[in-house]
Amino acid sequence: MPSWTQRPQASAAFLNPALVAAVAATAARDYEREASGRLMPWPMAFVVAPLVLHRPTRQALPTSTRTHLTNWVADHPALVAGLAARSTSLAPSVREGLRFGLRHQMLTIEQGSLRGRIPSTSRIEGELADLIKAASLIGRWTAKSDNPSTVFALLGVRP
Repeated sequence: MPSWTQRPQASAAFLNPALVAAVAATAARDYEREASGRLMPWPMAFVVAPLVLHRPTRQALPTSTRTHLTNWVADHPALVAGLAARSTSLAPSVREGLRFGLRHQMLTIEQGSLRGRIPSTSRIEGELADLIKAASLIGRWTAKSDNPSTVFALLGVRP
């Protein structure tokens, strides 16, 4: 990763470690709630980020988890086609965000899985609220799959 002074201002603001950690922690927290205590596999953070941080993808997400992931993938082939490349390009930022989240106790790792330790809040607004809402949805949505590799395969991403 380039140093902060060498990063473009927009990239530094939108891909800052605290934001990426908050997105991952929210997804992990709500994954655990939906999965009745089963924790989110840590590689899932590399899927959450490109789904949430890419505005066109985030805006195309369903409003509830009743929409099956398979149906959403079939309805949005152009978004899914670019997901693997976005995931790869975001990997350094996700790693940096995970380290930040672990260091600041927003995340913990337990037996190879992530636990989100971020409180629910209703006081956020604007685009940040949209990001957190999408991360919550992705956490709950991916928890419905019994096997994380199914989620990766449907989205065309290799862990």
